[in-house]
Amino acid sequence: MPTEGPGLSLTEWLVLALLSEAPSHGFAVARTLSRTTPLGEVWTVPRPLVYRALGRLEEQGLILEAGEEPGDPGPRRMVYEATGKGRKAAVNWRAEPVRHLRDVRSAFLAKVILRQRAGEPLGPLVVEQRAVFAPLFERLAEQFDDPETDHVVASWRYESSQAVARLLDHLESLDQL
Repeated sequence: MPTEGPGLSLTEWLVLALLSEAPSHGFAVARTLSRTTPLGEVWTVPRPLVYRALGRLEEQGLILEAGEEPGDPGPRRMVYEATGKGRKAAVNWRAEPVRHLRDVRSAFLAKVILRQRAGEPLGPLVVEQRAVFAPLFERLAEQFDDPETDHVVASWRYESSQAVARLLDHLESLDQL
């Protein structure tokens, strides 16, 4: 079951997760969340939003200033690190399944990439995700087979669920390599 944590946006969770890996400054975090990186392909975050997230995370006591380093080029950069509370929240968040199919493309894929970066197995998250989606997959299959159902929408929802099921199968196989 999901744990109760701070009400953070996906952007804030990603910034916190990256700072839980290692202390960093906002410019480096923004670079990691740019379009050309694996995480950025899932969820691109412009630099101003990274800095906004840093402020919110600091207000909540999830990160703190850890020093400065020279900018190359530019002004000195503030380095942040996750607090114990922040690291624990990030670990718990990476382990939680998403609740909606629409969140697979964003939050779930981000969690998969972050778990891979941390050297964590994907299996536990995949098992939890299957458990959350099993009733939905069953319901969508029933709707797909129901002649009374609008087949355009039912087909889209069913096929989307089957794509997610295949993704979960694939991710599970990655742990066995």
